[in-house]
Amino acid sequence: MAKGVTLLIVLVCGVVGQALSPLYILSLDDQAKLKAVFEQAQPFTDLANAHYSILGLKLFSATIPKAQEACTYLKATVDTSNVQSVYHATSAAKALGNCQLQVSSAQQVLSTAINDSTDVATIFYAVSALTTLGLQINAADVIKALDAALKKDDGVLASSYALHIANMLPKDTNVDKYFELIEDVVAQADEVDEKYLQFDSLGHTAIFVDGAYKLAAKVDKTPLITEDQAVMFANYVLSRKSTQTVRNAYYVLLATKAFSSNKFQIPVSFALSGSMAISSTEPSLQVRVSNLMAGDLGKLTVKATSVTIRDGNDAHLSNTAMTAAKEPSVYQLNLLQSKPAPGFYNVELEASPAKPDKRLIGLGDGLVVVKVTTEVAVENVEVSIVDKDQSITAKTVKVVHPRKIDKGLEADHHQNVVLKFNLRDKSGQPITVHQTFVRLANLKTGQEVIFTAEADTSKTYKFNLDVAESGRDYFQYLSGKYTLELIVGDAVVQNPLLWNLADVVLKFPDEAEAKPVDKTRYTAKPEIIHQFRKPEKRPSVMVSNAFSVLVFVPLIMLFGVWAKLGVNLKNFPASPSAIGFHVGLAAIFGLFYCYWCYLNMFQTLRYLSVIGFFTFICGHRLLSHIAASKSKRH
Repeated sequence: MAKGVTLLIVLVCGVVGQALSPLYILSLDDQAKLKAVFEQAQPFTDLANAHYSILGLKLFSATIPKAQEACTYLKATVDTSNVQSVYHATSAAKALGNCQLQVSSAQQVLSTAINDSTDVATIFYAVSALTTLGLQINAADVIKALDAALKKDDGVLASSYALHIANMLPKDTNVDKYFELIEDVVAQADEVDEKYLQFDSLGHTAIFVDGAYKLAAKVDKTPLITEDQAVMFANYVLSRKSTQTVRNAYYVLLATKAFSSNKFQIPVSFALSGSMAISSTEPSLQVRVSNLMAGDLGKLTVKATSVTIRDGNDAHLSNTAMTAAKEPSVYQLNLLQSKPAPGFYNVELEASPAKPDKRLIGLGDGLVVVKVTTEVAVENVEVSIVDKDQSITAKTVKVVHPRKIDKGLEADHHQNVVLKFNLRDKSGQPITVHQTFVRLANLKTGQEVIFTAEADTSKTYKFNLDVAESGRDYFQYLSGKYTLELIVGDAVVQNPLLWNLADVVLKFPDEAEAKPVDKTRYTAKPEIIHQFRKPEKRPSVMVSNAFSVLVFVPLIMLFGVWAKLGVNLKNFPASPSAIGFHVGLAAIFGLFYCYWCYLNMFQTLRYLSVIGFFTFICGHRLLSHIAASKSKRH
């Protein structure tokens, strides 16, 4: 039982450890791209974009181009009657440094905006603008308005703004109840693939992360965000680092900056510095160990705890120390000294700071993937022309790369063309690669056919061309001279090969040469015209007319019988209900005719509901009238 519990704990720790390593980093190249996004926002056409552009460059500690023009734009664009406009303008002006806005009339607007009926976002804009302008904030009024607003909306964005508002309140203000919002907001985040933690948008996520760490610093308490959650939030934010919009670029930078410089949780990134390929010209594995802004973490001891080929379980190296490179935060290990076989390797890394730092997350969870490359040599190359019945000794020609066989080779439909060769790496060991192709191209027409060469258990590659069968299946019986080329390539091969090693004359069967080639395979097919089934033979017009007359015979007989019986209309009640009833019946018969000729079922039912209701009312009154008349006579 104790062993089972121990194993379970180890597995859980292993799973948790996998989540502690950030997937991305905002490298120096990425930072340059974001900086370009901010700079290209000028000339400004929107106050909010101007705000995000200026603050983004300020977070980079970069010089803001055309600062005076930017200030002029802020002065001309700000609307002192709009709280959000004042917030954007004042924040941007403060970031510019030497830009004084004339917004004295806005103080009343900002103070008035803080009331019980205002939403959280507006309170945030007002408090932020007042703070930026250095104006006094009434903490009691802000808390009262904020609590009322949170009762109406306690969503992610509103709660995140509340964290920022609480951070801007005076130091002696008790904001513990807002600090507790952090745990509630994190519980609303969506987890994706056990790698990402996010809210509805990048903006919501970034505003929350920045506000959570700022408020935590204010109250001097670790935020209620686990280490795994912090890394997954960072993974989501940095997965959006290729954005081209100013607003999202600012949010990426804002959150990444928060993860890199807060007092509580700093995810440690292990990222390749330079190429992932290990070769004779670049024998060293170089890894940057830094925060998410590629910033230095101080003096570290870094070692490769395990170097394992991807398709195997045996560690090639273990617990090997890495040395510091000339570039800060970069550590290196000469991997080729241990003579690894070509292939992809998982390198597990671990770092420990010279001075203990509890903020650092994932010091023992680094993982990078590298590939060890090699140069490939083609050896023991033989081209043979073999008779199928094996009654004649095979004609074999050997060739050395990169030479070409001088004498021409010929093969007819009674023979096979066989190519054999070996591949060896730089150390002389046999090697197999993913791509080994044999290309045959007709010198006259340019028609080409590509085949694969397969390696056997001894790692010897062999290609066998049956001239008769391939002529039918691939060459369309086109005899002539073909170039024989060998193509070798792989992700770990430094020198992929395209070697024209021989010319071969292929002769296909004579009877097949006259056989017309089916050229219609890829041509347009004849148009298919749909034909309906021919209608069955109908009876003659005389028969149809005869049956049509027979339909009216019962009606004629009815009128005849009425005439013989002496039917009259003397007893017909001259009342509206009687007339209406008979008109309704006639209308129903007329509707049946329309249904037969023009209407569909739904239209007929709609009309019938109206006519039928009218006929029913009239018929009911008519019957009541008749019954009353009979009772009087009796």
